Amino acid sequence: MNWIDAMKLRRSRYNLSDKLPISEEKLQNIIEQCLLLAPSAFNSQSARIVLLLGEKHKQFWELVRACLRAVVPADKFAPTDTKISSFSAAYGTILYYDDMDTVARLQAQFAAYKENFPVWAHQANGMLQFAVWTALAEAGVGASLQHYNPLIDEKVQAAFSVNPSWKLVAQMPFGLAVSETEEKSYLPLDSRLCIER
Repeated sequence: MNWIDAMKLRRSRYNLSDKLPISEEKLQNIIEQCLLLAPSAFNSQSARIVLLLGEKHKQFWELVRACLRAVVPADKFAPTDTKISSFSAAYGTILYYDDMDTVARLQAQFAAYKENFPVWAHQANGMLQFAVWTALAEAGVGASLQHYNPLIDEKVQAAFSVNPSWKLVAQMPFGLAVSETEEKSYLPLDSRLCIER
C-alpha cells in the first residue's frame, strides 16, 4: 500500500475492542520503526513513548477517570465516564512524551534557536503520532488521539515510573475497531492551498 492510501485509512476510531488484529511483536515493531524514522529538528529524536498493555492500560484509564472525577461536577460526569470506559475497553494505550532534557541541551548548544526547540520538539512528536497512527491503521488497528494532560501528568509519572524530564503530549488508545467511521467532510482545497508562479 502506498503512503497516500495508508493515510486515507487513518481515522479517529472511538469504538474499540480489547482485541488486536496483529501480534504484540508486530505492534512493537511498528512503534520502534516509527520512532526510528520520524523526523526531528537537528535530529534531536526528542520524542518518547510509553506503551501500556493489559492491566497497565486499564490502570491508566482508571487513573484518568479519577483525575476527571475530581474536576467534573458529579451531575455532569456520566458522559465523561462513558468516554473513559470506551478508551479502557481498547487493547492498549500509547503515551507520547517530549524529553525536555533533550530540548534543554539543544537550547544551550544552539542559543540562537532557543525559543524554537520546544516548538520543534512538539512538531516532531506530532509527526511521530501521525506516523504511528497511520501505520496502525494500515495494519488494521483502530486508534484515536486524546489529550488529558496536564491534568493527569503527575499521577501518571508516579504510577508508571516515567522519567521526570519527559513531558506528556498525548494519549492514543488502540484496538480492533468495532464500528465504521462516519463520512469525513473536507474544506475546498483552493481555500487551503496557494500556488504562486
